[in-house]
Amino acid sequence: MILMDSVIVLTAIFFSRFLLSASFQVVTVPIVISSITLLLSHHFFSFYYKLYKKAWEYASVGELLIISKAVSFSIVAAAIIQQIVVLDVYFRLLAVTWMIHMLLIGGSRLCWRIFRGGYNKSAGQRKRTLIVGAGSAGTMLARQLLTNSDTELLPAAFIDDDVNKQNLDILGIPVIGGVASISKIADEHKIDNIVIAIPSLSKKQLNTIFTECAKTKAKTQIIPMLEDLATGRISVSQFRDVQVEDLLGREPVELDIESISGYVTKKVVLVTGAGGSIGSEVCRQISRFLPEKLILLGHGENSIYSIEMELRELYGHTNIEFVTEIADLQDANKMLAVMQAHRPHVVYHAAAHKHVPLMERNPEEAFKNNVLGTLNAAKAASMSRVETFVMISTDKAVNPTSVMGATKRIAEMVIQHMDRLSNTKFVAVRFGNVLGSRGSVIPLFKKQIEKGGPVTVTHPDMVRYFMTIPEASRLVIQAGALAKGGEIFVLDMGDPVKITDLAQNVIRMSGYTVEEIGIHYTGIRPGEKLFEEMLKDNEMDEQQVYPKIYIGKSFEVYYDEIEEIIAEFSGMNKAELRVRLLDLANNVVVLPKFVSVTG
Repeated sequence: MILMDSVIVLTAIFFSRFLLSASFQVVTVPIVISSITLLLSHHFFSFYYKLYKKAWEYASVGELLIISKAVSFSIVAAAIIQQIVVLDVYFRLLAVTWMIHMLLIGGSRLCWRIFRGGYNKSAGQRKRTLIVGAGSAGTMLARQLLTNSDTELLPAAFIDDDVNKQNLDILGIPVIGGVASISKIADEHKIDNIVIAIPSLSKKQLNTIFTECAKTKAKTQIIPMLEDLATGRISVSQFRDVQVEDLLGREPVELDIESISGYVTKKVVLVTGAGGSIGSEVCRQISRFLPEKLILLGHGENSIYSIEMELRELYGHTNIEFVTEIADLQDANKMLAVMQAHRPHVVYHAAAHKHVPLMERNPEEAFKNNVLGTLNAAKAASMSRVETFVMISTDKAVNPTSVMGATKRIAEMVIQHMDRLSNTKFVAVRFGNVLGSRGSVIPLFKKQIEKGGPVTVTHPDMVRYFMTIPEASRLVIQAGALAKGGEIFVLDMGDPVKITDLAQNVIRMSGYTVEEIGIHYTGIRPGEKLFEEMLKDNEMDEQQVYPKIYIGKSFEVYYDEIEEIIAEFSGMNKAELRVRLLDLANNVVVLPKFVSVTG
């Protein structure tokens, strides 16, 4: 590069002299002095601006500006020397020299970029790709796909709703329409793949775009999140398949790191049901805040072993002490022994029976685990002077029609009753269905699709609120930081999702059409409702205590009736117990007093 630039500098000034004088007598003392000055100053400014340390195959406008500065300052230096030595400045000579200098220096870098960048490589058998988003991320993606001969994707066109970009070419690739025309464009241009290249896209916008992409036969993928690109952990070309979690239609809840650190960091934390979907994710999230000790309590030894090994691998280099306890919530003595042995500051109660149809057939087990188990854990926490006890509840506890929902509602009553008796802060966290958890519809849909279908849905009008496992866990952790005692926290779940729409999206994401797999409606199962509620109308407090987190009003707790059922349930048959549980859970009188929580 240095040698080439030296030749360019000398060629520029002597050729300029030839053009201006129309004579071959171009070697004069002033020209020699000017050429030496120009040569030395060019290399000085080139080193100063690090022109010889640039990767020119990735050059852009920034590098062009640096070349302009180096060349311009070199010309200025030559002009100064001319004024000092020959007492005159050859303005026309320097102006022509500047133009030739810029042309040759910039052109040499452009040729190098073209040579190294590989824009002239043939398409071969690469798949024609439609890039949604002609912004900086989309342009970056297109450039990487064009220059990387190893990738199987070849950018064929851009899609962008910005009318100022439409009908333009970017890197030689046309911008040929908006999102609404994706289906038509994919068909006309024989598109094999679609890549959504808008990292700052909201959930609702992504849902809209994916709906249009799903109308085509092309495979749809998405580039990584903006924060992953910004930190450099992931390249823009490391795109992934669109997941169901991407299409929930609302943004995730962010944690208040400072408030959580205050009650978790360097504290002793116990998680019941630590091997379950929610409990294990709570353990992962809590470990990020470096508690002194994390007790993993559960009934199933295999799941507890799995989460323990995972956490030790991820956080073995820290000072966190991981302790496992195999225990049954129904064993009150064992729960008390565990609590008093470890003296936790915070307890997250994630253990519960949650499968609606199974609990309809086994109401006594739902009662023993969800109600008695919660009571045992709560009493043990109170006697062990736990600071905060957070119980995980469900939207099915609102106007429950199922045994599972009724037992969770009664468990909420137990928690609120214990809060009135104890110095421990007892709170409950209520949210909807969790995508990807054990027993949820997504794994079931995927298994049915793998077998060739059909996908089974109970009713075409069935709707549910959904959230991801990490979001649910964040809510649980954040609730502990907001807890004053006795609250029921509720997440703003956004708009409910039709199960039929969810099934169709899973089918399309698996590479099939709905017609190929099919959807079979089986009818509503015992205990199920067409729609779920997060709070009763008279429970809702419209003020948010934290972004997207609401709090319910206080309601009357019929603890005497709970004690009656505890004393009598062993003598009841399943039908009697089911009726008693549903009657108690639905016989709730809301108090006029609001629970006040300041975040």
